[in-house]
Amino acid sequence: MKIQFLGATREVTGSKHLITTDLGHTILLDCGMYQGKGMETDADNRDLGFDPKTLDCVVLSHAHIDHSGLIPYIVKLGFKGDIYCTPATRDLCALMLTDTAFIQEQDVRMYNKKIDKQHPHKEKGKTYKIEPLYTQNDVNKAMRQFVTYSYDRRFRLFDDVLLTFTNSGHMLGGAICSLEIYEEDKYPNGGSSPATRRWKRLTYTGDVGRAYSHILPPPQLFPQCDYLICESTYGDRLHDAAEVTEEQLLGVVDDTCNYRKGQLLIPSFSVGRTQEIVYVLNQLYNDGRLPHIPVYVDSPMSTNATQIFRMYPDELSEEVRDTMQFDPDPFGFNTLRYITDIRESKALNHKEEPCIIISASGMLEAGRIKHHVANHISDPRCTILIVGYCAPTTLGARIQEPGLQWISIFGMDRRIKAQITKIEGFSGHGDYKEMIDYFSRSLMVEQVRRTFVVHGEEQAAEAYKDHLYEAGFRNISIPEKGEIVEL
Repeated sequence: MKIQFLGATREVTGSKHLITTDLGHTILLDCGMYQGKGMETDADNRDLGFDPKTLDCVVLSHAHIDHSGLIPYIVKLGFKGDIYCTPATRDLCALMLTDTAFIQEQDVRMYNKKIDKQHPHKEKGKTYKIEPLYTQNDVNKAMRQFVTYSYDRRFRLFDDVLLTFTNSGHMLGGAICSLEIYEEDKYPNGGSSPATRRWKRLTYTGDVGRAYSHILPPPQLFPQCDYLICESTYGDRLHDAAEVTEEQLLGVVDDTCNYRKGQLLIPSFSVGRTQEIVYVLNQLYNDGRLPHIPVYVDSPMSTNATQIFRMYPDELSEEVRDTMQFDPDPFGFNTLRYITDIRESKALNHKEEPCIIISASGMLEAGRIKHHVANHISDPRCTILIVGYCAPTTLGARIQEPGLQWISIFGMDRRIKAQITKIEGFSGHGDYKEMIDYFSRSLMVEQVRRTFVVHGEEQAAEAYKDHLYEAGFRNISIPEKGEIVEL
């Protein structure tokens, strides 16, 4: 078989890896969208590197847009095959892909208006306008091609390909994808003896969760593999313990809302991160430790995603299930309000009293949180709390630059007077030690023939490669975009 690495190579977005078996079956592992550079990513997203009409199926690890966001696009371009994932991933994709289509349509509308102003006298027959990658109608078509299987159920994609999903602990519905492909082993046991046919075992991790999460179970052990494709988002660092993270959050709340009487803004991904933060605040509220201040989740998608979390209690952590014995709603408490109406969202910008506002997007590239930050970043009473990974070019990353005094938001330079703080312990990605411990428990490392490190900035990927080698892995490589490897 051959693997072509088409995205998330030496970066953390646009996950796409194309497998072609000896019998000619084509399987795409994830179909992620490039994010974090605004309209600059448009060309990258349109240039897939393959013809969707020739693709047999997609295996989807989880619903995050950097792994799923181009599925409606390939359907629009003629992909007719099945999209395999877990039931929760399918439900979250229906929500998240619809939202992504809506955002694209809005962004393209604004971009085209700007272009019209820049080119008032266009040459005849020449257009500068662009079309969205896909529309909400394309999402509806794509959702009809989803096929779901539960965890730990081995099923057949083709006569020569089997697949098993294992809970990755990264987000609701997230899965480690273990493929078994029956074909020639051209170099048995690494030697030069004649080729034989056997089942080749390839595991794609997607994103790997934390050893401990408040709301999700830890990653579950997955089957032995010969070839491993693994993420490396935090391949060069370690996270704080959960208890430290809770105390850090409480400290930021107390400093901002009690001492400085300001607003605490938390940019947060709508699916996973928001629910974990709300759950921790709920626990602090139940313990009587949370200051009696309003808490707002200002995001229609976060509100809807939380409803999906409530639909899958068996896939949540034991801690959450224990909490539900005495607190039927671990994602709600008396001072918490979920906001969907845009007028209520705008009204938050004029509130003077201390409060917490949790809103998307996590990297501050779009959504309501960007407006809240624009309105509060020059207020020294306020805090902007970063709780997850931000790609280097995003607004979320730029406001963290040491010594930065001014920043442009919505085309206007704004003075930075608010506190900019970060807590990494809420990350949904395991750090390098957590991931290697997990792999070492799942695998006989010496049987892994090759390991491919993806989904990490170059520095993190290089560091993780070294950590893997120290743990006993061999034949480790960091693919380049477009690189083809024959196994």
